[in-house]
Amino acid sequence: MLFLLTGDVQIGKTRWLEDLCASLQAAGTCVAGVVAPGQWVPRPKGQPGGKHGFDGAGRFEKLGIDNVLLPQGKRIEFARRRDLAARGKAFEEGTQAKAAKLGWAISDTAIAQVNAHFATLAKQASITPADSGADDPTTAQAEVDTPAAAPLDNGVCPPVAAETAAKTSPLAQINSDEPTVAATAAKAEGNVLAAAPAANETRLAPHAMLVVDELGRLELLRSCGLTNALAILDAGPTPQFPHAIAVVRETLLDEARRRFEPRWGKATVIGPDDAARNLVLETARAAGGAH
Repeated sequence: MLFLLTGDVQIGKTRWLEDLCASLQAAGTCVAGVVAPGQWVPRPKGQPGGKHGFDGAGRFEKLGIDNVLLPQGKRIEFARRRDLAARGKAFEEGTQAKAAKLGWAISDTAIAQVNAHFATLAKQASITPADSGADDPTTAQAEVDTPAAAPLDNGVCPPVAAETAAKTSPLAQINSDEPTVAATAAKAEGNVLAAAPAANETRLAPHAMLVVDELGRLELLRSCGLTNALAILDAGPTPQFPHAIAVVRETLLDEARRRFEPRWGKATVIGPDDAARNLVLETARAAGGAH
């Protein structure tokens, strides 16, 4: 079954999903994929809420987005609010996000890292990854050399070539004066997901739950971004991933259904609530007992 988790922005979809993943793991279901918690800091005293259009309400301000790779729990700085990325020297926006004119500045290096992770998961499900350049996890640790490209309006990704170099991504090495919680996000938000061996070191347990947070304009309108996550979802249910949860904005819900329902059947649209949580847990429990 394919669950499409949707709803308005800043309603707690990712926090709800993190809690759900922890409950799935506690119940014995392997969870693999990615969740995308925000980078939040206390709002400066006197600053009005919603100043930049991407801020959460109340006392906290959203600066960026991380990606947490599951099941191992590795955290990658994935995106930064565009106004902060323009001032920062340590975060370089990639051509994919720039060509799509996204509200968030997304690094091509981070996209390559997450795609390498999904390539590993795809192979374990006997699915051919969409991006063969992301097959080698060491490749995704490299700085991405992106040729200059004019903005594209035809739904085609700008070319991205990753050089092989086994080194830590420079995205985590932030030395600017901007406030950031990249290094302390787990403490600030509370990472409830238990760490596990890397997906390329240990085979996943069967009947795992695939989680993709999130599919946006890059993926659903341009076939860019997390292309290897798309490859797994495009294949439909498999013995490795009989069920999946994908986070999709309400404005892209029809596009997601059009793309995935031919293989998955009618998708189940859910929101971050108790009824949906119980449905997912029961579905996973039934799949685990089917073998």
